Amino acid sequence: MALHAAAAPRAAGRGLPSSSSSPPARAGGGRRSPSSLSAASTPRSVAFAAPLQTRAVRTKAILSNDGAPGMNAPHVVCFGELLIDFVPTVSGVSLAEAPAFKKAPGGAPANVAVGIARLGGSSAFIGKVGDDEFGYMLADILKQNSVNTQGLLFDAHARTALAFVTLRSDGEREFMFYRNPSADMLLEEKELELDLIRKAKIFHHGSISLITEPCKTAHIAAAKAARDAGVLVSYDPNLRLPLWSSADDARDGILSIWETADVIKISEEEVSFLTNGGDPYDDAVVKKLIHPNLKLLLITEGPDGCRYYSKEFSGKVSGLKVSAVDTTGAGDAFVAGILSQLATDFSLLQDEDRLREALKFANVCGALTVTERGAIPALPTREQVLDALTSVAA
Repeated sequence: MALHAAAAPRAAGRGLPSSSSSPPARAGGGRRSPSSLSAASTPRSVAFAAPLQTRAVRTKAILSNDGAPGMNAPHVVCFGELLIDFVPTVSGVSLAEAPAFKKAPGGAPANVAVGIARLGGSSAFIGKVGDDEFGYMLADILKQNSVNTQGLLFDAHARTALAFVTLRSDGEREFMFYRNPSADMLLEEKELELDLIRKAKIFHHGSISLITEPCKTAHIAAAKAARDAGVLVSYDPNLRLPLWSSADDARDGILSIWETADVIKISEEEVSFLTNGGDPYDDAVVKKLIHPNLKLLLITEGPDGCRYYSKEFSGKVSGLKVSAVDTTGAGDAFVAGILSQLATDFSLLQDEDRLREALKFANVCGALTVTERGAIPALPTREQVLDALTSVAA
């Protein structure tokens, strides 16, 4: 599959300022452009579409609007990868058997940033994409969803990352990645927008950026800047074993920054992986993952909801049962749901009743996301979540 480079060469690491002028796109619809994807987009075959013909106009519009001086600092800054997921149009088949793929924007930290913006929150994304058609398509999508992209960079020497995602009949996924290297792996410490991080309320990151240099050093520096500035640090390891050299390296890498996080979200499978096969439903096993400075540990259980653990209390919040089409992005939607509320009121961490209400909201965010294909195209708006909560209550 050929990837088309940008029409005009750009310097590696050139930044893209951010904007809040565009209204958030609604999941499954809303505003479209040649470079945006909605859940209703016509599925495309694996061969990617012809290059956009409006590059000069689009680039000028993006560069002239975002990151204007005097803008309010985003409440949540998300750091990491932004990529294209290729999702089969038919579930329950292998990649080789899939008749066609729908391209969908993704990357866990970027999903969270868009999810927060769609829920009415304020977010920014820091990372790097290729100076290619996919990179500019992704930049447009962030902008259209009102995500601050002041920290988004383009690299002229590497392509935007791709992931082919196999959907099993139960909606669960298997991944094949194209990163040899991809642009997100080449982000350098000197390119970081540290002021964006220092002025945030929450810094959210994952573990994929820890796999290779120079992005690993940039990642650690970004997280340190957040901690030094008193910013709440949120961590979702988002385990992707095929990207690591071995399971042991993945475990060691994920745990290497474990004790620097204030809020951690993991899945049942990740509990078992990180505890070398421990029972994810055994509180004694889970509590091995609670470090002294941790404010909140969240364990997602898919349709069954989530569990929460803090120094003062622990419990379980039921989920919303839906028919799963694609589970891609469900955990990210959940994270967006809880961080969007924490960003406006940190006291939720000390009030169990209000925390449970916030987690109920986050569970619905995750549930609605699995009802459509792709991650970003399926992320819900605040109105959609509140409507679903009202329906459940009724």
